[in-house]
Amino acid sequence: MSVTVFASPSSWIESDALTQCHQVAALDGMIHVAGMPDLHPGKGAPIGAAMTSTVLYPFLVGSDIGCGIAVFPIRLKRVVPEKLAARFPDLDHEPDDDDPAWDALDGDIPGGHTEGLGTVGRGNHFVELARVETVLDEAHANRLALAAGDLVLIVHSGSRGLGERILRAHTEVHGAGPAADAAAYLVAHDRAVRWGSLNRRLMAARVAYALGAEPVEPVVDVCHNLVEVRDGVYLHRKGAAPGDGRDVLVAGTRGTRSYLVAAHAGPEANFSVAHGAGRKMSRADALRRGKAKHTVEELRRTPVGSLVVCGDRQLLFEEAPTAYKRIEQVIGDLVDHKLATPVAATVPVVTYKTADVKRRRP
Repeated sequence: MSVTVFASPSSWIESDALTQCHQVAALDGMIHVAGMPDLHPGKGAPIGAAMTSTVLYPFLVGSDIGCGIAVFPIRLKRVVPEKLAARFPDLDHEPDDDDPAWDALDGDIPGGHTEGLGTVGRGNHFVELARVETVLDEAHANRLALAAGDLVLIVHSGSRGLGERILRAHTEVHGAGPAADAAAYLVAHDRAVRWGSLNRRLMAARVAYALGAEPVEPVVDVCHNLVEVRDGVYLHRKGAAPGDGRDVLVAGTRGTRSYLVAAHAGPEANFSVAHGAGRKMSRADALRRGKAKHTVEELRRTPVGSLVVCGDRQLLFEEAPTAYKRIEQVIGDLVDHKLATPVAATVPVVTYKTADVKRRRP
């Protein structure tokens, strides 16, 4: 039972998050807990952690099974943020039956679960039109066919109600205990992971069509809430992205850069890397401090000049850029610990959180 946190002494890591790491490490069958530089406290388990065990614990994955981030290239003739923000579709509601975005789906819908499909969800989920600001590793960026100035859609969402239903079915009987039938849980889990990926593709297609572009396949699509069987043990990831040779988009905030990295993490890090900037304030603190410092209109336009589509005033404050750690510090820690190599930095143009009130359906 060991705990390693891949963060520098200057990185802000809450003591509650460290306490949760050690609590998890004390569970039956636990082998190793690796905390990422975006580590922060979660509900019963740390977020930004990868945890190996001989026992499968569903609560270590959480309810948003399959949550992840995908990156889709997009070509637009003109980029006027105000006009593009007004054209974003209502991603709080499922697409209409005749929406052409459905054609982007390939194969059956996992489990036939259509409720919530094509919607973004709340919290830290988002869909963002961003620009590749800087290429940091030209050879790798070329392999992904990305160049400075290119536009991309970044989609961060998961399995919506499906994952929640799977976790609830477990906790109602076993609480925070291990899965009684690991194989059965994994079948349902894998279905939710596929569903989450499908959901990101559907949303990207909806936005592409709404902005006058054609949908394309993602260059990156990596899940950061999941469990896998690796080397005969269970590797749980909660807010940690697979880091063994994958390309990962480490999300900043709606007012800062995000970074595409080539991940090459080894066993000490449980083959994982950070998934984002990581919260440094609770939602309650962000709401209280934000209201004292900012107006709603100030939060709708970010320090980098991008626009935020968000009709929920509370969510605007809760998800303000100041509620998160500095993304450059997180990326620096990944580099210093030899877990990842930065490939490109993106900057937001329009970030969708939830539909504007005036545009919501009756």
